[in-house]
Amino acid sequence: MATKVQKSTNWFAIWVSVAVVAVLVLVGALVVWMNNTSADPGPTVAPTAPSINAETGAIAVGTGSQTMDTYIDFMCPVCNQFEQLYGEAIQDLVDDGTITLNIHPISILDRMSSGTEYSTRAANAMYCVAATVPEASVPFMQALFANQPAEGSTGLTNEQIIEIAAGVGAPGIDACVNDGQYSGYVAAMSEQTPIAPGSTGIGTPTIAINGTVIANSSLPVPAQLGALFEG
Repeated sequence: MATKVQKSTNWFAIWVSVAVVAVLVLVGALVVWMNNTSADPGPTVAPTAPSINAETGAIAVGTGSQTMDTYIDFMCPVCNQFEQLYGEAIQDLVDDGTITLNIHPISILDRMSSGTEYSTRAANAMYCVAATVPEASVPFMQALFANQPAEGSTGLTNEQIIEIAAGVGAPGIDACVNDGQYSGYVAAMSEQTPIAPGSTGIGTPTIAINGTVIANSSLPVPAQLGALFEG
C-alpha cells in the first residue's frame, strides 16, 4: 500500500468518553477556496450514469428516501479521518434502506500536491469509476483514502490510481484517467460546494442531511448517526 495519513490536523479533534468515541469535531477542515488549479481545466464534460446527478455532481449510493451528502477531497486528511470514523455507520444506513448517500468528489487542495493537481485527478478518477462500474464507487473511495498521500507530496500517479481502481473491480478506466476526462466538470462542481455553518469558505468534508448543510461539530457519535434521520 502507498503511504497512509501521517498526521492529524488542527481542525480535527476526537475525544473518547467511557471507551466510546464521543464526537467528531470538524471546524470545517476548513479550506477556503485558494486552489492553484490551472486557468483552463478543460471542457466541462459531465459523466453519464444512472447513479450520477450531472447537475449536482452527486454519486448516489443506495435507494433510501432520506439523503446524506458528503463533499470530499481525496488529499484532505480530515476527510480520511471522517471516513475511518463514520464510514461503517454510513454504510449501515445505506444497507438498511434509511438513506441514499450522495458522494461529491471535489478539488480544493490541488495546491497541496506539488503541482500535480492530485485532488482533481483523484476526483476525476472517482467519476470515471462511477460512470463505468457504479458498484465500485464506495470501494474505490475507501481504497483511495487507504492509500492517501501526504499533503505536500506529489500524490499518487495516474498509474497507481488506475491500479487501485482495477483492484476494486473497475478496470479499463485508463483513458478516462489519463485524459482527465471529467477534470473540467470537477472544477465546476467544486465551485458549487455549499459552505458549512460558521465557515467562511468551501471546506472538506462538508456534510448535508436531507439537503441541509450542518456544522461538522454537530455530528453525533457513529453509533447514533441514525438519529439525524429520525423525527
